[in-house]
Amino acid sequence: MQDIKIYEDKMNKSLDALLNDFGTIRAGRANPHVLDKIKVDYYGTPTPIQQVGNISVPEPRMIVIQPWERSLLKSISKAIQMSELGINPTNDGNVIRLVFPELTEERRKELAKDVKKKGDNAKVAMRNIRRDANDAFKKMEKAGDISEDEKAEAEERIQKLTDKMIEKVDKAVENKTKEVMTV
Repeated sequence: MQDIKIYEDKMNKSLDALLNDFGTIRAGRANPHVLDKIKVDYYGTPTPIQQVGNISVPEPRMIVIQPWERSLLKSISKAIQMSELGINPTNDGNVIRLVFPELTEERRKELAKDVKKKGDNAKVAMRNIRRDANDAFKKMEKAGDISEDEKAEAEERIQKLTDKMIEKVDKAVENKTKEVMTV
């Protein structure tokens, strides 16, 4: 019988990617994960900020970055300014502070739309994986590797898996939207 484990793994990876994406969406509180995609020029090598300094959240709307080498302060500030973060870093010569403004209602709605769009993209990815699985089952039946009944059973199992994964995506979207819309 065709094992659907490989398709389940692919769907789980899609869900993980979505959840990681959600981690970079700011919801009014300072979250160090917003810095995950920002790279700093460290002796000619693009390096994640987390690898060149200490990151802390002393207050709900502030992130403090303390680089291990003072010479990196300018590079880190520049990398943050060039990023899509939309926040101007303040550099006092020892640490860099990022103060997150309170989100406006309009910005919250934009973020909620973005969350929904990312969720929809994840669901499309899940359905594409289901389609690939069903195509594989049809080929196996045609080649005589599985019977028509086995193909039908495999298709039913992949459909149940897809429904379960789409439910998880919907739940994640609902939770993130609630978090973004909470003032």
